[in-house]
Amino acid sequence: MDTTNPLNLVVIVASNREGRFAPVVADWFTARTAERDDFTTRIVDLAEVDLPSALSHTPSPAVQAELAKVAPVLDAADAFVVITPEYNHSFPAALKSLIDWHFKEWQAKPVGFVSYGGVSGGLRAVEQLRQVYAEMHAVTVRDTVSFHGAHGRFGDDGNPLDPTGPDGAAKSLLDQLGWWGHALRSAKSTHPYAG
Repeated sequence: MDTTNPLNLVVIVASNREGRFAPVVADWFTARTAERDDFTTRIVDLAEVDLPSALSHTPSPAVQAELAKVAPVLDAADAFVVITPEYNHSFPAALKSLIDWHFKEWQAKPVGFVSYGGVSGGLRAVEQLRQVYAEMHAVTVRDTVSFHGAHGRFGDDGNPLDPTGPDGAAKSLLDQLGWWGHALRSAKSTHPYAG
């Protein structure tokens, strides 16, 4: 674990639905990142960003204002974690809009996933996101954190009722993200990515 030059980790909260469960999962996960010295963490909450799904080569002033909220944050990131629910066997439209409105911001950076949902725990959304991020020239890490039946897995205090599995999964995810983040940042410093 390299604590001398922490990675700039951006955590993307993908749900923007009213009454969403996302803040519970996001608060738990960012508490895990706060325990580590090898990351500094920023959050991009898609409930606070309004990007249309239709792309344009000349975005309107309103879209430019929304892009100005997030593009510099994404660009400065060394690594990403996407916290996503599964909606209709896929991931939220707001997340697809965020991904599609950016390109170079994702390139040659690692992406990890924390998912939640019903029986599948959001893993179907994650598997689709792996394909999307590959097209963005990002590297997705293997290990994920997944909560099936998420509403019943957390207590009133916002923590998992049984933290052993989730805490171990979060550590594995962050360890892999750290390795890839440092390796890619180092590689890009000596040989710019030719995507």
